[in-house]
Amino acid sequence: MKAAAPYALVWTATFVRTARKFLQKHLDLHETFRGVLVQLETDPKAPWLKLHALSGKLKGKQAVHLTYAYRIILVVQLIERDVVLLDIGTHDDVY
Repeated sequence: MKAAAPYALVWTATFVRTARKFLQKHLDLHETFRGVLVQLETDPKAPWLKLHALSGKLKGKQAVHLTYAYRIILVVQLIERDVVLLDIGTHDDVY
């Protein structure tokens, strides 16, 4: 039996919609996307994700690198141990 992941991913409706469109355009990133999601469930603070806090209109949210050019916007809720997925896209698209 597989142990439960330390963090639970919470997929917002917006993220589901934007991720679907993003992955249709970027078929080559499916495995990378899955890897990032698995790592977010295990340890969102893993150095290779480059989790960082955002400022300005996105204050209170964080981002991780999917690749050099693409980001996933999220909120890590440490007490509830949730990772709320909000948006995905290029740096300019999501910021």
